[in-house]
Amino acid sequence: MTYCLNKTSPISQTQSRLLQLLGKVLPCITRPVVLRWSTTQVLGVTEQLDAGVRYLDLRIAHMHDGSEKNLHFVHMVYTTALVEDTLTEISEWLESHPREVVILACRDFEGMTDGLHEYLVACIRNIFGDMLCPRGEVPTLNQMWSCGQQVILSYEEDSVVNRHVELWPGIPYWWGDQVKPQELIRYLESMKSCGRPDGLFVAGINLTENLAYVLGHPTESLRKMTLPSLPYLRAWVREQCPGPGAQCTNIIAGDFIGADTFVGDVIRLNEKLLRC
Repeated sequence: MTYCLNKTSPISQTQSRLLQLLGKVLPCITRPVVLRWSTTQVLGVTEQLDAGVRYLDLRIAHMHDGSEKNLHFVHMVYTTALVEDTLTEISEWLESHPREVVILACRDFEGMTDGLHEYLVACIRNIFGDMLCPRGEVPTLNQMWSCGQQVILSYEEDSVVNRHVELWPGIPYWWGDQVKPQELIRYLESMKSCGRPDGLFVAGINLTENLAYVLGHPTESLRKMTLPSLPYLRAWVREQCPGPGAQCTNIIAGDFIGADTFVGDVIRLNEKLLRC
């Protein structure tokens, strides 16, 4: 959801006090820099779905001093898009694509009270209805098609998941937290050597800046840092094998998915299953 970050919104309350202070004192300098390093996608949510994306990482927040029931997405700063509107947009896309299945991973939940969690779950139920796949064993596509189910929705808050059978527990995410693509691939290979988790999990080919890198490259952005590394990261993606094996991958997530052949590379991995 970082394609619609709002440069007029305050910096997230989870960021350092120094960054929040700079955002208030020097907003014309601080916020453009923060936006450049927070933006990880340029396609809207419908455009991402049209491009073949089937896993969406949704970080949800209630802004301090925001409207009572308005929930936003957040990635250092808050989005212009509201959560309820975006979920409705996804639902409408699914209605026109009845054979497609998406995995929605809701997490972070900055500023969320128990009441807001229950409000969000009520919105999810109201918007998706029978499209929601109840938690249990990970179903096959045929099983979901036969029931008219199109959404697996994971919710990274155990106390809420336990109360609602429509919600799945949080999906493990292999996040390397690396600037260099070689170090990221080394991390992912290390995680593979430990054996895959049960059920769904995500291997993220996301590069992540650190303070030293930002200070050394003040005019750059996450996009400029990421794009030159995509051919190297795509080569790793093409080498992966799907399936239940100990070193097989499951979901693969990336940034700036409209900039290259990432989606096609992931989809073609399924051809390896057909050859088994």
